[in-house]
Amino acid sequence: MKQHTYTNLSAEGHKYLEAPRWHDGKIWTSDFFNRRVITVDPADGSVETILDVPGQPSGLGFLADGSLLVVSMVDKKVLRRHPNGDVTEYADLSDLCEGHANDMFVTAEGHAYVGNFGFDLGVDDPRPTHVVHITPDGTATAEPGDIMFPNGMQVTPDGKTLIVNELFAHRISAYDIAADGSLSNYRLWADMPESFHPDGLTIDTDGGVWMGNALTEGPEAGFYRVEEGGEITDVILIPDGWGVAPWFGGPDRDVLYFVSCDTNLDRFAVEDSSAFVRYANVGRKGYA
Repeated sequence: MKQHTYTNLSAEGHKYLEAPRWHDGKIWTSDFFNRRVITVDPADGSVETILDVPGQPSGLGFLADGSLLVVSMVDKKVLRRHPNGDVTEYADLSDLCEGHANDMFVTAEGHAYVGNFGFDLGVDDPRPTHVVHITPDGTATAEPGDIMFPNGMQVTPDGKTLIVNELFAHRISAYDIAADGSLSNYRLWADMPESFHPDGLTIDTDGGVWMGNALTEGPEAGFYRVEEGGEITDVILIPDGWGVAPWFGGPDRDVLYFVSCDTNLDRFAVEDSSAFVRYANVGRKGYA
């Protein structure tokens, strides 16, 4: 297994960062507990608040016109920040999500796939739920497949497969994508060790999945590159908290940016966390 080192980019003032994305030359990411979406400049780590989200932001994505889509977790909605700064409701998922809405991936064609907790975290036992598909016209439907806490997800470069992390099932799963964006053939992509909790993910151009190992402290905390079937080829170890979510960025998409958080389950429950934006040169490229 190849081990990579990382560089700190930004730490000041962040609480719990999630869903990093690369857009318009910057890293965009959600801060759960500061309830805002921010950008981080890769040149100097400077931070700008883009949008306040009282319902707690999570998954991010972009439409063809440059609009930002952001999941508002607690009220189970997807908001749209238009290029002129206006904010409107894009989709109401309250009848389709059990527990908070969570991470999201948006395709170039405007299909959005949204995960949800499936239960009341910290109160109920984990139970299966489903991925929600939002079509480009804003219609939302629950897709088939009993999936355990669907978290980070991304569509493969050919547009035919959705890869999804299952946080509490310790596995990475896959769906086939039809021409209309609907999902089928839910299946195992890679089993992970029981000590792993796959959170955010991104896919490189060689077909490997980079995943954050969240809810994990100690020697296994960090980010891992996994190939279909479960072989782990690369690792970035994080000594000071959970590995949450990665994303490739830079002009050539050849820098792996990632967010990690210094917290634990008890601290997380009372919004006690500090977070970091970091990056590593891992010899791979992304594409989205």
